[in-house]
Amino acid sequence: MGISADVTRQIMDRASLVVGEITPSLPRTMGAVTAHVSEFDYLIYSTEGMTVSPRPTTTPAFERIAANIASMVEDGSCLNFYPGIIYEALYSHLKNKKNLGVHSTYFTDVLMDLVKCGTVNNSLKGSFRGKSIAVYAHGTRELMKWLDGNPLVEFHPIDVVSDGGHISRNDKMIAVIPARKVDITGVVALHTGRENIVATPGQVQDIFTRIERASGARKIFALPSRNLRGEPNILFSVSNYGNLFTNHESLDLIVTENGVASLRGRSLRERAQAIIDIAHPEDRQDLIHQAKEARILYPDQICVFPGACPEHQITSRRFGGNVHIHFRSIKPSDEEEMRRLFYRLSSMSVYYRYHCHIKAMPHQSMQKYVNIDYNRCCSIVGLVVKNGMERIVAEGRYAIEDESPHTANLAVFVDEQYQGNGIATFLLDMLTRMSHGQGIKTLKADIRAENKAIMKVMNKLPYALKTTYEQGVYSVKIHAE
Repeated sequence: MGISADVTRQIMDRASLVVGEITPSLPRTMGAVTAHVSEFDYLIYSTEGMTVSPRPTTTPAFERIAANIASMVEDGSCLNFYPGIIYEALYSHLKNKKNLGVHSTYFTDVLMDLVKCGTVNNSLKGSFRGKSIAVYAHGTRELMKWLDGNPLVEFHPIDVVSDGGHISRNDKMIAVIPARKVDITGVVALHTGRENIVATPGQVQDIFTRIERASGARKIFALPSRNLRGEPNILFSVSNYGNLFTNHESLDLIVTENGVASLRGRSLRERAQAIIDIAHPEDRQDLIHQAKEARILYPDQICVFPGACPEHQITSRRFGGNVHIHFRSIKPSDEEEMRRLFYRLSSMSVYYRYHCHIKAMPHQSMQKYVNIDYNRCCSIVGLVVKNGMERIVAEGRYAIEDESPHTANLAVFVDEQYQGNGIATFLLDMLTRMSHGQGIKTLKADIRAENKAIMKVMNKLPYALKTTYEQGVYSVKIHAE
């Protein structure tokens, strides 16, 4: 049955008259797509050729969106794809991943490329291991030729591919859904109209519900922050649009070219902050103003986004064998999560970090801490994902001294539950390399003598250190040149 398993088998089993249309140019695909000639009442030859579609052309904005999506995709993930420009852009950002799988509604040219380069091998799938599974194929004539007789890809009916039992056996399922508009509360307007292969809100909810049973699943809505006419795609409200996905409890990640908003388990205020963070920079002030008027954000919420959040400060690494940490620049929407980290620290850890005893971290203090000028300061946070929710477990930063533009003060701290895994060493090395790229020649840190653990970390760094001791405090200078 070629490139569309869909519900054809079920219809044939129930039909009183079955007519088969033979299209010689159609690929002979593998899977549950075969029927014996005796099952047909009539066979006719098609007078039309096979329908194929050209590959879309990506843009810089969609390349950045794809890079942000790829930062959420771990080795061993299993992909659910659709046709479209977002997926086309993903190839160059996924090709260096390892052991990816495919359990997808559509099989496209991009997935063919990922199989060819060895990124997709389906070796870790729990269901249909070793095979890419799809319902439909959509793409170029090259894809159709490659699929012909190819045992690496199997097509199965929609009830098999969307079966929750099959999906749940594939760890780290990734569903990426294109969005048209998003508002600051997390309501998503899906695409409609011609030239769009779209899903309805009910179908999206069905996809999300089924993949949630898979361990480590991520659900992603993706869109550019502005459309082709330069109009905002991140709005205060999308109530005037149709095809709305309104289930806030199912929201996980929203991605634009400006970053990733993690929404699971967040309050209305936190969701608004996270979504405004990824809006177009010129649209953020208006969104904050509207959110304040609606009392979604605090009246004193800082409205300044100084400097640019460096895009290259995104990386992931596994520590201690099984601790996967995602590193990125700190954002204004990290206020509540940074406060939670502060209150998880022991009084001694707080003293080591701030050199004084601090009992509380109010909104006024913390929002200043997370709203930084990247021209003068740099802050990197480390996050883990538990039950689909992001938790900040580490932070490191440096701030350039006013009197010396080539010198910066350095500080790093790690959640006590995650200490001893090398996270602090990695953060310090990352910050040192980044500071050198910014023209900083010396990093300074004052460390209490009792804090022997961080002194050991400092001594592991592959840089020249100069250490002095006075009144119970080590003054360490790192020369990164």
